Amino acid sequence: MYQPEHFRISEKTALHEVMRAHPLAQLVTAGPGGLMANPVPFITHGEEGEHGVLRAHLARPNAQWREIEAGAEVLVIFQGHDGYVTPSWYASKREHGKVVPTWNYVIVQARGTARTIHDGNWLVHHVAALSESHEAGRPRPWAVTDAPEGYVEALARGIVGIEITITGLDGKFKMSQNRPAADRDGVADGFLQEPGVAAPALSGLVRKLSKAGS
Repeated sequence: MYQPEHFRISEKTALHEVMRAHPLAQLVTAGPGGLMANPVPFITHGEEGEHGVLRAHLARPNAQWREIEAGAEVLVIFQGHDGYVTPSWYASKREHGKVVPTWNYVIVQARGTARTIHDGNWLVHHVAALSESHEAGRPRPWAVTDAPEGYVEALARGIVGIEITITGLDGKFKMSQNRPAADRDGVADGFLQEPGVAAPALSGLVRKLSKAGS
């Protein structure tokens, strides 16, 4: 990933936060069958290993797990908040007009060694943990135990577990850090005028990273 120094984020806790907040990531493999990518919800276990461990599952008919068993290289791409930046938000547009549009975004890429898991107990435990992570905080959270006895165990026979030990973790938070302070303020204010649930988060990231770099 192209990574200018002013956009690079290497602090592991910050990267894990993005991975947990945006768990549906692109699982990319390069194996005997060529490049393959699938959107997969992951659980990030940041406390395990040097960089963390990722756990997920694939449908058994999905050929990607066979690529992993054959030794395919693995890359997982987590897409955080993103948004278009109009030059109209820049103070420098009014000063000299030498500005162009761009896009602000947060990306985390995890590389690692992957293995497949066919054990039924592991798979049921993983499905339960995945459900708990997304049901937490709901007024009436659903649990695996709500399903009829044996139902989840039967469904687990149709999936394959994936466990990735992360060996490399890269983060890129492109939030106007390369712009003058007045332009960064304009971008932060501009995002607040945009529709969408991500707008306040984008504005906050621009201001946070602006302060960190000042």
